[in-house]
Amino acid sequence: MINVNPERSVAYTWGSTPEERLMSFPCDRYMSNADEAYFRAIDVQAPAPVLFRWLCQLKVGSYSYDWLDHLERIFFQVADSIPAHPSSEQLLPGVENLVVGQKFMGIFQLVEFEANRHLTIVTDNEQAISIFGDIAASYVIFPVTSDACRLVLKGNIRYPRNCFWSWIRYVLPWGDLLMMRQQFLRLKHLAERPV
Repeated sequence: MINVNPERSVAYTWGSTPEERLMSFPCDRYMSNADEAYFRAIDVQAPAPVLFRWLCQLKVGSYSYDWLDHLERIFFQVADSIPAHPSSEQLLPGVENLVVGQKFMGIFQLVEFEANRHLTIVTDNEQAISIFGDIAASYVIFPVTSDACRLVLKGNIRYPRNCFWSWIRYVLPWGDLLMMRQQFLRLKHLAERPV
């Protein structure tokens, strides 16, 4: 596990606390020699099972910026993994049935999960790995009360080793923050909606 500097910029730590950044996460088992760790966190006024159900929807959409998702479908040739329509505003039946090995957001594979607790994914698209590097990430839900929880993501990153994409280490933290902030805010909004 890498040594996380608690004074990193918001691009590496958005929403997370120093204590959260010192915790062990399931993704640590899938990458022991990461170059960086990114953290994203948000409070959600919804029960953990409701939020987890929305996390399962990441199998069929990224819940970030739909127009960028569409470009990703084309660029990474994952049209079968990410639907052409916008991320669903309704829970889709059957999506909550998880199996290790399933695709998530087109370029990731589910490697571990615990219902109502966490999803852990790794990049498994060679083209994405060549550009962004290897990524192992865990979305972890920490219940606060029966009707509120905290969603914390840790993403371990091993940057690309090829010279052409070596510059990505300088822009990826900010690009990831832009995308993940939008994803977290959308998931929060959807989970908090009255049923």
